[in-house]
Amino acid sequence: MGQNLQSGERLRPVDLARAHGLSTQAVRNYEEAGILPGAARTPHGYRTYTPLHARALSAFLALVPGHGHRAAASIMRAVNEGAADEAFRLVDESHAQLLEDRRTLGTVENALRDLEPDDIAQSPPSGTFIGPLAHQLGVRSATLRKWERAGLVRPRRDPRTGYRVFDEADVRDARLVHQLRRGGYLLEQIAPLIAQVRSAGGLQPLEAALTDWRARLTARGRAMLTGAAELEAYLRARG
Repeated sequence: MGQNLQSGERLRPVDLARAHGLSTQAVRNYEEAGILPGAARTPHGYRTYTPLHARALSAFLALVPGHGHRAAASIMRAVNEGAADEAFRLVDESHAQLLEDRRTLGTVENALRDLEPDDIAQSPPSGTFIGPLAHQLGVRSATLRKWERAGLVRPRRDPRTGYRVFDEADVRDARLVHQLRRGGYLLEQIAPLIAQVRSAGGLQPLEAALTDWRARLTARGRAMLTGAAELEAYLRARG
């Protein structure tokens, strides 16, 4: 294979770099990282590449948007080391993660659809206590206290009685947690989603974030298709 790699047209590092919009140092770094096959050397020690190296670089750059830099690099190293099965396993892992992200998005969207604004508005401006809220949700008060310890709801305390008081935002968060728990999500999985609701300023702004999330998942899926085509072309070129 080493002889085949260096057969045909010779390319300088600068040729490879310019064709892919990179610096020559980036090309050298990719070779040293195993993302590209090893280059031949001239009698004076200069690197020389071939169209196969250009194909490898194209494959790597196409894999990055869908799989991320680290996974793409691992895929290319596996291919260059002759471990095609390991490369395919890494590709499968990325696809599995994308599917899981899609399921998470779908669960969140369903949870938001199941939240009734009128129900949330039932909480008076002064807030509601743990018992009535637990009754509304159909859970035990102990469950709400568990969610509080996990940081998923943050009721204030009445200064006179010390009782928990859930305002409108707390009721919103509790209802969202309830829907996600019904969807099978663990508390540690729900926490970052609740944080997103809070940082977005409520459910309405979050809808735009979810639309953007779906668009990014779609872009990742298409990028994976592009990466797969370039990787297949590189595998064929390697023979």
